[in-house]
Amino acid sequence: MTPLDAIVLGLLEGAAEFLPVSSTGHLILASDLLAIPESAFLTSFIIAIQFGAIGAVLLTYWRSFLNIAVLKRLFVAFLPTAIIGFTLYPLIKGVLLKSELTVVIALFVGGVLLILFELLHKEEAREVETDTFATIPYKKAFLIGLFQSIAVIPGVSRSAATIMGGLLLGIRRAAIVEFSFLLAVPTMGAATSYDLLKNYELFADADIGILLIGMATAFITALIVLRIFLAFIKRYTFIPFGVYRIILAITFFFLVLY
Repeated sequence: MTPLDAIVLGLLEGAAEFLPVSSTGHLILASDLLAIPESAFLTSFIIAIQFGAIGAVLLTYWRSFLNIAVLKRLFVAFLPTAIIGFTLYPLIKGVLLKSELTVVIALFVGGVLLILFELLHKEEAREVETDTFATIPYKKAFLIGLFQSIAVIPGVSRSAATIMGGLLLGIRRAAIVEFSFLLAVPTMGAATSYDLLKNYELFADADIGILLIGMATAFITALIVLRIFLAFIKRYTFIPFGVYRIILAITFFFLVLY
């Protein structure tokens, strides 16, 4: 992998991590298009580059991470994904992260579901307890974590799973979107730390520099996208993202996999 490859992948990670389009899926497909050789470092890079996006969330929402009520809800929501992710880690890294077909199918199905959901779901006035992410009931926080765990399948989109799950549970759109941002920190932080601890001995000195370039690029890009996305959801639905997922899946299937 070259520094230019790392920059391209960093841009994709930062731009897609918090959108309902699956950043991991984009990284897998982009790696194939860039003809980056399959290796243990590449799969670790796809996981570890998320540290850049984590940094953007921490910088943007650092005050929220000083709120005990928020931290407790994040912990409850993180538990299901932690257990499922740890249990399925060999399958995720050894099989799913190497399967472009899995990504394409997940992108297409997820796009269809996202469009149908937005057409059928009507947000109504909710109770005060769901108005902000700091007051989400613990039961709902746990269920959001279960929705998030579906995203261990690359192409599903962690943010889409948590946001749609939260909306189904009656949480206001702005609240669940920001909660999804915050939940990315323990989720991606744990996944990245675990993978690096298991595989850092396989990295060459040059690999570390490449990884840092990717993280830095993802950090800068995510800082910009976070603000743009928040402004977007206040005015529009996620239907454009669903259409984009379907077009991307069909295009990649017929041009690359077919």
